[in-house]
Amino acid sequence: MFLIPLNKINLTFCGMMGSGKSIIARKVAKIIDFKHIDTDKLIEEKMGKSISKIFENEGEKRFREIEEEVISKILNKKNFVISLGGGSLINKKIRNIIKKNSFNIYLDVSIKKLINRLSSSQNRPLIKNTNLKSKLIEIYEKRKSFYNQADLIINNENNLSKTINDLKKKLKINEKNN
Repeated sequence: MFLIPLNKINLTFCGMMGSGKSIIARKVAKIIDFKHIDTDKLIEEKMGKSISKIFENEGEKRFREIEEEVISKILNKKNFVISLGGGSLINKKIRNIIKKNSFNIYLDVSIKKLINRLSSSQNRPLIKNTNLKSKLIEIYEKRKSFYNQADLIINNENNLSKTINDLKKKLKINEKNN
């Protein structure tokens, strides 16, 4: 398994909202026979409400505290493919645990492509009732230095199959004998 020589116990996917972290992570987990966890979904289950409601009722600061707690716990487990929330890497503690316990993959997608993917999204609190393009640029500018520290950067502009094939090549995953 490709993670063993790297001394890593998990695989994480980071990137902007709409970059495809959840779908790619779910597919990769199936291929390498790991469990998949989406940290935003886990937070929603733990809190019993949507991310939007958490932001609305308790604020972003509280959401980030819950996110740190949930991600810290998950990253101490083993053999997981984890889709991280888009903003999770702004937290230094989370970045340190990721560096220690996972191989982190940044799914890079242009702002133009993100606008296409997110233009009808109603459940993302950071872009609700804003100028989508300028808000995405603002968010990306704050996070890009963290994203670019990933162990691997993969472009996810094209189709899902191409991204999965690129990942399998880069990670030297052979589905027959992983």
